[in-house]
Amino acid sequence: MKRRLAREITVQSLYQMEMNGVSAEEAVSMVLTEAKEENETEIEVRNVQETSVHVLALVHGVWNNKERIDQLLSEFLKGWQVDRLSRVDRQILRLACYEMVLKDDVPPKVVINEAIELAKHFGTEDSGKFVNGVLGKMMKELDKLKSN
Repeated sequence: MKRRLAREITVQSLYQMEMNGVSAEEAVSMVLTEAKEENETEIEVRNVQETSVHVLALVHGVWNNKERIDQLLSEFLKGWQVDRLSRVDRQILRLACYEMVLKDDVPPKVVINEAIELAKHFGTEDSGKFVNGVLGKMMKELDKLKSN
């Protein structure tokens, strides 16, 4: 499964969890069912189980570390609070922060590029620039911490 597709489903699932108070499993199931019905994604019936397992790992990773992630994000949100962000931007930033800080299987620049694309696709006209700014600052600080 492509990572971009997993990220799209993850963002949608996190959004569902926050909006509707559903579990990760319910949210992922709803998003996958809707995607399959609308044929908007390249998910085939035989890939739904594989997709579900991979996405659930991401969703649980973000959701279980949400407090730590939000604390980190708040350090880079100049003039903003995490709870005041649009729900879409918040989920995209949470996922990217999780991948940059708590996982190490994707280079930060790739994570940022993917987050920008997600923001352009799901967010407002300015979401891509906003996400880029926040994550760019975060990446620079993380680089400083790693080099010390």
